[in-house]
Amino acid sequence: MPAHRTRASTESQACWTTAPGHAEIRPATVGECAPGEVVVRALHSGISRGTELLVYRGQVPPSEFERMRAAFQEGDFPGPVKYGYASVGIVEQGPPALQDRHVFCLHPHQTRYRVPADAVHLLPEGVPAARAVLAANMETAVNALWDAAPRVGDRMAVVGGGVVGLLVAWLAARMPGCEVEVIDTHAARAAVVERLGASFASPATARPDADIAIHASGHPEGLALALDLAAFEATVLEMSWYGSQPVSLRLGEAFHARRLVLKSSQVGQVAAAQRARWTRRRRLMLALQLLREPVLDALITDSAPFDELPQVLARLARGAPDTLCQRIDYS
Repeated sequence: MPAHRTRASTESQACWTTAPGHAEIRPATVGECAPGEVVVRALHSGISRGTELLVYRGQVPPSEFERMRAAFQEGDFPGPVKYGYASVGIVEQGPPALQDRHVFCLHPHQTRYRVPADAVHLLPEGVPAARAVLAANMETAVNALWDAAPRVGDRMAVVGGGVVGLLVAWLAARMPGCEVEVIDTHAARAAVVERLGASFASPATARPDADIAIHASGHPEGLALALDLAAFEATVLEMSWYGSQPVSLRLGEAFHARRLVLKSSQVGQVAAAQRARWTRRRRLMLALQLLREPVLDALITDSAPFDELPQVLARLARGAPDTLCQRIDYS
């Protein structure tokens, strides 16, 4: 058989959400590796506490069924569906330049898979595979800061100390003169916030008059707080996506008098300010390069083997406030 076309193992398993609140492991077929393709053996994957759990709960509204499709998703909403987008693995078969290299791929949770070679991204030197599961979250954080456009010396409030909020805070705190405060209801987050170079506050003690307020808690109450913390003519950036959940806001009171700007941010498109020069691939490579910092390991608080993934999803869907990034490990 020619070296450029080899047969991959057909042994693979993938996680499917089969009904709201229920997932199971199913067999998957990898098939034959053709020219221009790679076969990846997964080492780790990450679970999105936001979008992925909305999919798991069956909370994707019909209007978003097409827009919310993930790369290499199988099945259709509302389900059964194979979903996920934070896989790290090693190339078992493919072009010589990729053979045996560690890569990141926007692929659902699956032990082995075959994709076009241009769908994988080489991990930069100094980024371990176990940390690279944060790449999709980091890409979201980068896009958010492009949307928010903070300036040197700005005071920023980040409401919601989950993984994305903490990555936004870490990036913003590296800007000269910026003062970044993370507001969260879980006091235990204070230690990791301070390690990332930001300060921590509860909703009751949060500092007002933020030049930029970024909301990433996933709860409508957090967005209301972000609006309260914003200064005159400040921007409030909404990063949370609520799926089919309705959200009520107090847009009376001082909202108009303070001339606030409420702006959405979503990673599906490169931020408008950068779109003329940046592709999604370039943005993802930047996100991977930013993961060289060992301090970011503090965001990966939990790990579990792949065969426990259905139970892990159920646990996360119930709340699990002490979990930041949940990593899945493959044997």
